[in-house]
Amino acid sequence: MSESIPVRCPACGRAHRYTSPPYPCVCGTSVAAPLDPQGTARAVTHRAWDEEWVTVRCGTCGRTGEWPRPELGCPCGTTLCPPLAEEETDRPRRSFRPVTIRTARDAVTTAALYLDWLGYKGIRRADQRPPSGIGLAARGVLAQVDPTVRPASPRDVECLWLTAMTESATCVYFSLAGFTEGARDTADTLGVPLFTLDLTGTPQPVNAPAEDLSKAGAA
Repeated sequence: MSESIPVRCPACGRAHRYTSPPYPCVCGTSVAAPLDPQGTARAVTHRAWDEEWVTVRCGTCGRTGEWPRPELGCPCGTTLCPPLAEEETDRPRRSFRPVTIRTARDAVTTAALYLDWLGYKGIRRADQRPPSGIGLAARGVLAQVDPTVRPASPRDVECLWLTAMTESATCVYFSLAGFTEGARDTADTLGVPLFTLDLTGTPQPVNAPAEDLSKAGAA
């Protein structure tokens, strides 16, 4: 259960008790943003998209999720942001803004936006066309986007990895239909991050290299 902390309104001085609302992790555990009992609440004077979300790590499975920033309404009319633990020293990265996938072009756009969100700048079409799907490239990274209904195979993963090796780049694979078991095994052996693209436009990490990349971003 989330810890309850005292929160004082900076506008009227009223004291409140506040508990972060829990949200369900994909593993089934309820997680909540950790609060700082020694911190000071601030009044919300304007809204900014990047400040509306916080990154919260599940203590059970280790996954991170983006959840609405905790808020508290004071009877005086002031909206308060309770202090979050480590907020001052470790401000969460802005949340990824998904693009609904309706076409193959949408899938490529989503992958390009996600790579940019990870920290790879100057995303462009790759010079070499992959055997299937679309190739994207930026400094230090080569990505393949497969918007077809066929799950990616071990050969698809190997080809991407070999091409990236020749260019001294890391590689990332995005697939709309997912990956075969063999493709996952190959990717795990070679250290290739795999992401599936769901129709809401949010890339989902499939293996450990993808989980690490989604958390740490571009090196």
